Order: sequence, then structure tokens, then C-alpha cells
Amino acid sequence: MFPALEQKLARYNELEQQLYDPDVAGDPARVGAIGKERGALAKQVEPYIEYKRLCAAVADAEAMAADPDLKAMADEELAELRPKRDALHTKIEEQLLIDPSEDFSRLIVEIRAGTGGDEAALFAGNLYEMYTRYAREKGWKVEEIAASPGDAGGFKEVSFGVSGDDVYQYLRYESGGHRVQRVPATETQGRIHTSAATVAVLPEPEEAQVVINEAADIEWERMRAGGAGGQHVNKTESAVRIWYKKGTPEEMEVKCQDGRSQGKNYEQAMRILRSRLFERQQEKLHRERSDMRKSLIGTGDRNARIRTYNFPQNRCSDHRIEFTAYKLDAIMAGDLDQMIQPMRDHVRKEKLSAAGQAG
Repeated sequence: MFPALEQKLARYNELEQQLYDPDVAGDPARVGAIGKERGALAKQVEPYIEYKRLCAAVADAEAMAADPDLKAMADEELAELRPKRDALHTKIEEQLLIDPSEDFSRLIVEIRAGTGGDEAALFAGNLYEMYTRYAREKGWKVEEIAASPGDAGGFKEVSFGVSGDDVYQYLRYESGGHRVQRVPATETQGRIHTSAATVAVLPEPEEAQVVINEAADIEWERMRAGGAGGQHVNKTESAVRIWYKKGTPEEMEVKCQDGRSQGKNYEQAMRILRSRLFERQQEKLHRERSDMRKSLIGTGDRNARIRTYNFPQNRCSDHRIEFTAYKLDAIMAGDLDQMIQPMRDHVRKEKLSAAGQAG
């Protein structure tokens, strides 16, 4: 069992009982405060309640298996119960290792083409499709924010929002350089080319977490959007470019042009800017994490990579944990857990080891 969760469960039950108290029910402010605290505990406590129920069910089935007449039925139940119990045990361990300050339910993913010209832009488009398919299969909400199309397809740069339960815990380790090895459609001699793209996963903060004085901290301009988008997008000044200058060694620029209205584009650009500034704040607070992120993301050059996608061999390799899966076709179709889960397991084991040594 988990002693820390037992304490939280006791508090959770105490709060639930308080909600039935007539004196509490007549005080809306107190009901609201209790409900807020109870809701914050629920994310960890409710899986733990289910885990305890599964542990009890497994114990009952194991006792039943001692009876020769009931063993077959008990073994069938155990075959179903034990994997559920073990999976929930792993999930609870992961939750206990999460720093509350890093438990984000919304984030922005930025993908940029790196070395490789048109093929790099096409690969950036492939990564965008892979991540959005994966997100939708997880039941997360995907929101288009901004995109700069490549000349031959794909994207020079694309940003999109993802929101949902545990979204940051699954995608946080995707930041870095991604390398592709394949024969481009334009290659006439069948030669394998190497190209690259970078991925940055940025937590999206609440407005209160990153305060921007729009009158003093930024400059912005409206312009006509370029590229495809129809008559409205190209003939009206709906695109927005924002420069943020306060406290930065160089200007931070954000451009949005995909929305039909200037107001919408301005709002989306501010979201991206706020996320980038929040990441910068986090880097200052956690310098080690900053150094790791810089080493992972790199410059977009072929050698600055965390993962390689080799199409001729149907192979995908994560160089950080030396893990390889020969199911690249399924991964690109959205079955990204094949690469994400081994990384999460690796990090969880390291954290558990570190926690054990600290204890």
C-alpha cells in the first residue's frame, strides 16, 4: 500500500462527511472551499480506491483458488484482475512522482523543419499528423494555432494546442531533435536522404502565471497573411506579428495568420508567447531541466537528435534510452505509445531509484 495516499484518503473521506453536515451545507463559501480541496485530492485518491478494491478482489480470488472445485473459475478471474491491479499500481507510482508544479493539462506543441530543405518540411508535416492522431486517440482535444506551410508541402513551422488528462506527462519527453532517413518522393535514383525537425513541448500556463503588460512589454503589427488560405485571408490585414522585448537578451517574435480575424490571431499569438515565457521562467527555476532541454532540442541539425525514424527498415529508435521498435508504420499512424511508454518507464524507474536512495 501507499502510506501517503492513506493519509490523503482519510482526508478525502473527512471532507466528504463534512459536505453532509447541515451546518456546512448552509455556508456556500465553506462548501466551495471543501469541494475545491476534495476535487484536488480526487485525482490521486480515486485511482487508489480502485487499486485497493482490485487488491481485495485478487486476494479473494487467490483464496478461492485453494479450493480444487473453484480453482478454474478463480484462475480465470485472476488472469483478468492481476493485470488491472499491476497497471494501476504503476499509474499511482507515476502520479506520486509528479511534481504538482509540473502537472499541466494544457500544452502547446511547436514543430519546426530543420536540416533538409523541402524534405525536412514534409517530415515536420508527418510529425504533426503523428502527434495529432495520437492525441485524438487518447481522447485529448487538439486545437490548431499557427502554421507556416512548406513550399513542397508539410510545414516550415506549425504550432497546436493539446489539452486533456495527463497530457503533459505523456508528451513532455518529446521535446528534441527528430531525424528521418528515407527516400524522398523527388529522389529519382533511390538514394536515402537524412533530414531533421525539432519538437518543443511547452506547458500552457494560466494568464495569472505569466503577466504581460501589453502596453509596455510588446510591440505588434497587423499585415496581410501570405500563402494559401482563400480570398479573405490573403486580402485582409488579419495576420498578426508580436515582438516581446522586456527582459530578453533578444527579441522574441510570434506570428499568427491562420485565423479569419485579427482578434483571433492576436489571441493565439499571445498564447504562444505566454507559453514560451513560462518555459523561460521554469528554466530559471530549474536550471538542470533547462540544460537538459537545450541539449535535447539542439539546433535542428542532423546530429542533434533524440529519435531516428528509418523508413526503409521500418525502424524507430530513441537514442536517449537505446530503445528500438520495428513498427514505424504503426507509430507514424498514431501508435506512439510504443515509443512514449518505454521512455516513461525509464524515467519512472530512475525516479523510484533516486527516491529509494534519498530515503
